[in-house]
Amino acid sequence: MDDPYPSTPLSILGIFNPELASISYLYLYGTLMFLILLVFCSSLFSASENALFSLNAKEKEDMKALDSASGNAVLKLLSQPKKLLATILVGNNFVNVTFVIVSSVWMESILNKDIHPYLDFAIKVILVSLVLLLFGEVVPKVYASRNNVRISKMIALPLLVCQKAFSFLVIPMVRFTTIIDKKVKVHEHTVSADELTHAIDITTDAHTGQQEKAILKGIVNFGSKTVRQIMKGRIDVAAIEVHSNFHEMMGKVNELGYSRFPVYDDTFDNIVGVLYIKEILPHLNESSNFKWKSLLKPALFVPENKRIDLLLSEFQEQRMHMAIVVDEYGGKLGIVTMEDILEEIFGEINDEFDEEPLSYSKIDDSQYIIEGKMLINDFCKITQTEDDFFDQVKGEAESMAGMLLELNGKIPFRNETIHYKHFAFTIESVDNRRIKRIKVVIS
Repeated sequence: MDDPYPSTPLSILGIFNPELASISYLYLYGTLMFLILLVFCSSLFSASENALFSLNAKEKEDMKALDSASGNAVLKLLSQPKKLLATILVGNNFVNVTFVIVSSVWMESILNKDIHPYLDFAIKVILVSLVLLLFGEVVPKVYASRNNVRISKMIALPLLVCQKAFSFLVIPMVRFTTIIDKKVKVHEHTVSADELTHAIDITTDAHTGQQEKAILKGIVNFGSKTVRQIMKGRIDVAAIEVHSNFHEMMGKVNELGYSRFPVYDDTFDNIVGVLYIKEILPHLNESSNFKWKSLLKPALFVPENKRIDLLLSEFQEQRMHMAIVVDEYGGKLGIVTMEDILEEIFGEINDEFDEEPLSYSKIDDSQYIIEGKMLINDFCKITQTEDDFFDQVKGEAESMAGMLLELNGKIPFRNETIHYKHFAFTIESVDNRRIKRIKVVIS
């Protein structure tokens, strides 16, 4: 027997019912419009879930401040998240099931009853699933994630109506999930540092001092900082050569006034120990031949990517206040001290012997003169910029000079200006090896 639907490009024409012309146009197009309406409703339910549950604290606070009907409806829905989620799920499933049933009946009337079973399956199941998945789930959720506030306000009032209409199903579902919650251990929600920082901004008021707010933010971000972000680079480290005689060593100690010095043999990459000034005090009257090397204490070496909260614990355990920072190849990058760590929380700490820091000067609210060696982290603090603002362009650099070299691709000329977003960096002093001084203008 010949195949009624030969494998030709025109065989697709055989899928439609030969009696299609006798079917009422009102039924055909009315049902099609109803199916499109169902897909639209499905997309609204899907979009509302993404939009409402992605609102952050600031967006909710803004809605509360505006005191609009739609904003108040959003806040009312979010005040009972389980009830809201149950309403969305019930409404979405009701719409999807209705779409599947109506589309199956509608296709039965327009499709040829003699078409191949596989083709019938592909049209009725795969096509329907694809339409629901694409237009009822993926597209609306992607759109809602980018326009969550707008979608939330638009859908809030209809959802409140649905919540009342589906209450006979929603209420039992919420009660059932509450019972399950009590029996199953609930894991605590991990709050991110960004969320905590934002919480500090919106919960502090005009009576809260800037210093208190800065300390709170310092505590929040403490665990995310690494040693490399706060260390003093090797070029700025005051160290002593191990072969110096006692008087040469004492001269450097008196000149610099620090309480601890890294001691190196030949180069800074070969650290042999740390000299504590308190160990020298009993030997102040010794001759220049005094073997002061015997006073050295072992140095603590830490990797550059070590978190500073872990380093603080290590300092406490080993009763140390200084560590030598090394890279992955063992090269010495600089030093980090207990004071550097505490300054991340409490800000700059100066004692009676410290000179005023000269790493920057403020001309006005939008202009600064900074040293090239200033750490990016410190620059962000003085300009009240987010810590990750330069992450995309700084590469491996930690200083402002290094970041500008990454951004420019070469050592800039004197008076050359490098732009990045709303910052303009004009090079005021530079040599063949590094950028020394920079003028910053914030537009």
